[in-house]
Amino acid sequence: MNVDFSFFTWEVFRGFVLHGLIFSVQLTLVAMVGGIALGTVLALMRLSGRRWLELPATVYVDLLRSIPLVMVIMWFFLLIPFLIGRPIGAEVSAVVTFTLFEAAYYSEIMRAGIQSVPKGQVYAGYALGMSYRQMTQLVVLPQAFRNMLPVLLTQTIILFQDTSLVYAIGAYDLLKGFEVAGKNFNRPVETYLIAALVYLAICFSLSYAVRRLQQKIQIIR
Repeated sequence: MNVDFSFFTWEVFRGFVLHGLIFSVQLTLVAMVGGIALGTVLALMRLSGRRWLELPATVYVDLLRSIPLVMVIMWFFLLIPFLIGRPIGAEVSAVVTFTLFEAAYYSEIMRAGIQSVPKGQVYAGYALGMSYRQMTQLVVLPQAFRNMLPVLLTQTIILFQDTSLVYAIGAYDLLKGFEVAGKNFNRPVETYLIAALVYLAICFSLSYAVRRLQQKIQIIR
C-alpha cells in the first residue's frame, strides 16, 4: 500500500477540516456550559431531600447514563422533527442532544463536589442567618466547583471526543471534515491517520493542562 501524506496541505485543511474543527469546538463549549448548568440543577434536586424533586432527577440521570450516546443522538434527530412537524437540522439537534446527555454526567460530578463540602460550613452558614439559597450560592457551589474542576474538565475532554458521533446524523464535525477530504483526494487511510493524530494532540494537550491545574489546586489547598 502506497501511503502518501503530501496531499494534505494547509489549503486542504482550511478547505475541508477547519469548518468541522470549529463546529466540534463550539459544540463542546456549548454542551459543557449547558451541561454543567443543567447538571448542577439536577444535582441539587437529587440532594434536596424532597422526593418530588429527587425522583425525576434520579430517573433522568440514570436513564441517560444507561443509553449509548449515539442512540440518543439518533432518537432526538428523528423524533423531535416528527413531534414538532418540521426538521431542526443536524447541528441544532447535536447541540441540544449533547447538552441534555452530558448534563447527566456533569450532575454526578457536581453531586460529588457538593457532598465534599464539609457539613460544618453548611451549619455555619445557617448559623449566620443565611437562607438555603444564599448558603448554596455563596458557600457550597463555589467550593464544589473548585473541588471538582479537574474532573469537570476531564469530562469535557471526553465530550470533545464524543462529538465525532454526530456523523450518525450528517453533521459536519472535525472527523467529517477529514472523511470528506479523504474521499475527494482518494486518500482515506492517510486522512484517518491524520485525524487520529489531531485528536491525540488536542486531547493530550488538554489532559496535560488539566493535570497542571489539578496540581495548582492541590497546592492552594
